[in-house]
Amino acid sequence: MPEDQLSLTFHALADPTRRAILARLADGEATVNELAEPFPVSVQAISKHLKVLERAGLITRGRAAQWRPCRLRTEPLENASEWIERYRQVWSDRFDRLDAEIQAIQRGKKDDDNG
Repeated sequence: MPEDQLSLTFHALADPTRRAILARLADGEATVNELAEPFPVSVQAISKHLKVLERAGLITRGRAAQWRPCRLRTEPLENASEWIERYRQVWSDRFDRLDAEIQAIQRGKKDDDNG
């Protein structure tokens, strides 16, 4: 199992149920039962997803009387976004250079066809 923060974040985000849970928590804190409500799985299954999210630092679980509200933590998402942005720029530059090369090759073929 990955241990660095970025790997933990991407592992947690790899599952659509966990992404949906995070989207719900973006609207505010919720209990396990509230989070489980829209899913066709058991509360225990949602609890397992929450453990993955908590281990990745994407949520915190508090304690308020009888219930344990879950809250979204955005820092790991911000770090992942920064990492993605760095590589998006690298790949964008590479694709721009590739596009320029393809256009140069195509111009060369047109010149050969007309010549």
